[in-house]
Amino acid sequence: MKVAALQMTSRRDVAANLDQAASLLAEAADAGAQLAVLPENFSYLGAVDADRVAVAEAPGNGPAQSFLAEQARRHRLWIVGGTIPIRSADRRVHSRSLLVGPDGAVAAEYDKLHLFDVVIPGAASESYRESDTTLPGAVPVVATTPLARIALTVCYDLRFPALFHRLSVIGMDILVVPAAFTVPTGRVHWMPLLTTRAFESLSFVIAAGQVGEHDGGRLTFGHSSIISPWGDVLAQRAEGIGIVTAELDLGQLQSLRQKFPVLMHRREF
Repeated sequence: MKVAALQMTSRRDVAANLDQAASLLAEAADAGAQLAVLPENFSYLGAVDADRVAVAEAPGNGPAQSFLAEQARRHRLWIVGGTIPIRSADRRVHSRSLLVGPDGAVAAEYDKLHLFDVVIPGAASESYRESDTTLPGAVPVVATTPLARIALTVCYDLRFPALFHRLSVIGMDILVVPAAFTVPTGRVHWMPLLTTRAFESLSFVIAAGQVGEHDGGRLTFGHSSIISPWGDVLAQRAEGIGIVTAELDLGQLQSLRQKFPVLMHRREF
């Protein structure tokens, strides 16, 4: 099957961001994609994380959620909706990724587990406290679909191998990683982390990133990539708004897992 990773430069304007996403989804559908992955914060990326609280949507009701359903139906696509700020029971929001099927229904939802509370090494002026405005998720999520078993993760999750071990134990074929990676960390860690997650679980990886300069001067790394279970980069877009596509052979994936049965050799301690 053909898949697409969509690279965006989202800002504070929700309507403009959704227009940008719609154009890229149409391009992916025209290219024959059956699954399209949007980046983290595709519907809104403000100067600071606190901005997201003001545009948070009620669960099941809001412009970004309606957009995903309409686009999935229009293009007969499976869509991973990056992340959307979803209201919670307290003042913070969930950073929620939705998998929407071609019928427009939500097939799975995942709340980002690991929150980005860091000062970027070597860039002391660049710091983040995502937990001030966001509630962490509680459980890993793998969705069984007619296409494949799709594991949902988000950005900073990449740094925590225990999550990916668990997803692999549950059973996954495709790992999706919507992201808004910083430039300093992206230069040194983005591709090594993605390729490691691919070959340690013998799964395809689809990583869709934010790119360029956003409101408030925030910079993101881009380099949206599709990676094989052997760690080969099948497609990549380093810079600029656009899409990358690749054909995934799930039959070949199963053959690889039989010939190289590392997943069967796992032992628990």
